[in-house]
Amino acid sequence: MIDLGLARVGRLLQSTPQNWKAIHVAGTNGKGSICAYISAMLHASGVSCARFTSPHLIDRWDCITINEKPVSESLFRDVENVVKKIDRDYGIEATEFELLTATAFEIFNRSRVDFGVIEVGMGGESDATNVLKQKSVTVISKIGFDHQSFLGNTLSEIAQQKAGIMRPGVPCVFDCSNLPEVQKAVREHAASLRVDIHNPMDKGVDRELAKQGYEPHQLWNIGCAQMAFRLACPKRDASWPHLLPIIRQVQWPGRLQRLNIQRLTGRLQEVLLDGAHNPQSAQVLADYVQKHLRSSGRPVTWVFASTAGKDADGVLRLLIQNGDIFAAVRFGPVDGMPWVKAEDPAKLIDLACLHEADGDRVYNAHDHVGNALGWACREAGDGPLVIAGSLYLVSSVLRLLRQYS
Repeated sequence: MIDLGLARVGRLLQSTPQNWKAIHVAGTNGKGSICAYISAMLHASGVSCARFTSPHLIDRWDCITINEKPVSESLFRDVENVVKKIDRDYGIEATEFELLTATAFEIFNRSRVDFGVIEVGMGGESDATNVLKQKSVTVISKIGFDHQSFLGNTLSEIAQQKAGIMRPGVPCVFDCSNLPEVQKAVREHAASLRVDIHNPMDKGVDRELAKQGYEPHQLWNIGCAQMAFRLACPKRDASWPHLLPIIRQVQWPGRLQRLNIQRLTGRLQEVLLDGAHNPQSAQVLADYVQKHLRSSGRPVTWVFASTAGKDADGVLRLLIQNGDIFAAVRFGPVDGMPWVKAEDPAKLIDLACLHEADGDRVYNAHDHVGNALGWACREAGDGPLVIAGSLYLVSSVLRLLRQYS
């Protein structure tokens, strides 16, 4: 169930002090990566920090980290039970995400961290995470079309919702590669609150990182993270010579991730795993695949899943090229998010063929992710293979790999 608003989560947290400073990150794409970079910078600089991102990857508790380590299952369940008891005792009827947010914030409190780095779940203004009391910095990443039924049907409306995380007197870091209508909406909202906007720009560092293989969108994410860290911790070393070694160590699963699935399928070559699930992130993935995987002229083999209601047509329009090979599958049940349903694989196959996938080399794996991977590996041979369409498919693949480890 999705039901935006701050009243219920506020009641859940009424006895939980928020003594830590918050860095709050909103956007459509890139916000999880920005959170990962910021928390790595904080931790490497000797600042105790916690991070809350969503959705989880394998286990429900891996979305919460303390000093770069996922919290233990025992701690998570202990705090979650306390939060759920409050919900029952006071008849709050909080949503699953509100319960998870309250659990994360109580864990932050118990861990006595100095900073919490928090990713917005959906939107910004009415998102449960916006109950934060001590914001140090806000960050707004790349904004595109997603969750229109909740956030609005135009980019300006969506941007207005995302900009709702701003607070008077709290600086905001903004990815200024956003489209003009997004920039206008965000800057107008900032002006109404007298919020200072900070744009991350350092062409020299961008060139250095580009030489090391970082893609353009990653440069913006890194720049946003560095600026947020500098503003949040002005007495810490935020110079690039100090931060670059930290950045190189950051790994964010499911985003242009090279993955070995040999123990599942016998395939020797790595595959590309990416959670692109909307046209904006699909364009990033398509550009990467064009640059790094299509140079041989061989078709790309796709293993693809999508959440029901997402713009699968818009995503596949960008990803599929003439003659590509395509396997569609449903991702597994999402723990803690029973409302999330996978799109019918037959519909995805029809869309892929509409966009010129090879109609003789498509496969409906139904609910069997392992079968989809096995078929795709056989069809691809040693050619390029990409797993994409949903972070929930990323989760299913990583969970399956863990079972075979």
